[in-house]
Amino acid sequence: MNFRPLLAAPKFIPIIGMLYGNTMVGVALGIDTVLATADLRRDSVEAMMCYGASRWEAVLPIAVDAARTAMLPTITSLSITGLIAIPGMMSGQILGGADVLDAARYQQVIMFMIAACVALGVVFSVIYVAFAVIDSSPRLHTENIRVEARTGFSSGDKKNSRSSSQGSLIRSGSSKSMSRIKVWKPVNVQLA
Repeated sequence: MNFRPLLAAPKFIPIIGMLYGNTMVGVALGIDTVLATADLRRDSVEAMMCYGASRWEAVLPIAVDAARTAMLPTITSLSITGLIAIPGMMSGQILGGADVLDAARYQQVIMFMIAACVALGVVFSVIYVAFAVIDSSPRLHTENIRVEARTGFSSGDKKNSRSSSQGSLIRSGSSKSMSRIKVWKPVNVQLA
């Protein structure tokens, strides 16, 4: 991208913002998938560990599914960039009077940087959370995962807020939006 100095604010801040924003989407999807899959496949993971599977062997199917799910939006956006969708950075440069080929090159570099950052963030976060759920003994710690239903309020009042640890959604009114989230209690993780 050839700009000097490398940390020049007009170019560095927007690029880091794009990388950080896209990486957080992938990391959130990966962590949610690890927690949901560990909770859903609890019996098969425990059976694998009873038959002598190592920590890594028990975590591997969960981590692969989570990484695949987390990388899907990034891979999809890479496949349609330039053909179906013209991203904002590229269209902004073209409207600003930049050369079309230069704008396309910038967009290619940014998309590859986004894909690399998302992949690194997903791999590290998925492995960390998977190893937090399955400790070094190896034991599956499902007490670190609980499903909560949260109610979003449009008016700002939180009088009728309720949650459930069993994961059932609570219907509390038509003006409120419901969402189901996985809550993870952080623990000290030993990766070795």
